[in-house]
Amino acid sequence: MKRIIVPIIMSLVLLLMPVLAEAHPGRTDANGGHYCRTNCAKWGLEDGEYHYHNGGSSNSKPAATAKPAVKPTAKPTAKPTATPAPTLLLPKKQNVGTLQVYFFDVGQGDSTLIRTPNNQYVLIDGGNNDQGKKVVKYLNALGVKTLDALVATHPDADHIGGLDDVLKALDVKSVYAPKVSHTTETYKDFLTAVKNEGRSIKSVTKGVTIPLTGVEAKFLAPIRTYGDNLNDWSAVLKVTYKNKSFLFTGDAEKASENDMLADGMNLKADVLKVGHHGSSSSTGKAFLDAVKPQYAVISIGKNNYGHPDSGILTRLKNANASVLRTDQKGTITAISDGNKITFTSTKGGK
Repeated sequence: MKRIIVPIIMSLVLLLMPVLAEAHPGRTDANGGHYCRTNCAKWGLEDGEYHYHNGGSSNSKPAATAKPAVKPTAKPTAKPTATPAPTLLLPKKQNVGTLQVYFFDVGQGDSTLIRTPNNQYVLIDGGNNDQGKKVVKYLNALGVKTLDALVATHPDADHIGGLDDVLKALDVKSVYAPKVSHTTETYKDFLTAVKNEGRSIKSVTKGVTIPLTGVEAKFLAPIRTYGDNLNDWSAVLKVTYKNKSFLFTGDAEKASENDMLADGMNLKADVLKVGHHGSSSSTGKAFLDAVKPQYAVISIGKNNYGHPDSGILTRLKNANASVLRTDQKGTITAISDGNKITFTSTKGGK
């Protein structure tokens, strides 16, 4: 029996040797697979490809278990609505035949337009640098294409900053300013804009007038020189139409006010554009007593200066002057037929 079994085993080994020779030998690693070294193409593998032997057959390394699909977060169908910019409240154009004064809302700064009964226009100051385009929009809304005069009261940025935009946008016949210089870029921009329009600056001193039909517009200050105090250099303009008058003081402080008082000029005015945004440095009691305004307009915005000063507000109240503020009423418009004055504003009536 033994003689029969041994030859059979030997015969089976001889038969299997070619198959084993075609196999790709190599020990499996700890993961149960190895890299193909011989006859790789026969097994559908690349030379050196890592694979497993499963059930006697050769297979490539199975793909990693797929991660569960994550449902993508749905994108919003529309972008969040942005907060709209506040609408610019534009003043309304009044009927021809009256004197109209528009105290523009330019935040912490000054800008005032005068329209005469004969449709002539004078702009006093233009607010800060970032207010220039707004002033141009105000002027466009009022149908202003030409300014008969532009007054730069003094070189402070919150008064002349926007004037270069105005000079570029409108035809300006004449420019008035006190003869005081400044080194800021804002002031240089103003001078450059004047030059580019082919205009020169008419120097403002006491007694200089703006030629207007049917309306008197006379400068009361500056009376003298004030060194480095730019506020006291302010051009102070008094405008009179028949029996009513307006006094525009820029940022004139008490030194200039006292000079006007000492000069003995007629300071009486029905409407006072309060000096220096209601600062305690302006609107002295003696000056206010001489002006005796029925109305006091304060051009002002949000600020860190304490404007308007509570003491000045009390002084105006004690003088029986009705106070109107641009930070509360927006652009304020005064309309006069020469015998009475009425007011309106973009944030409600007086």
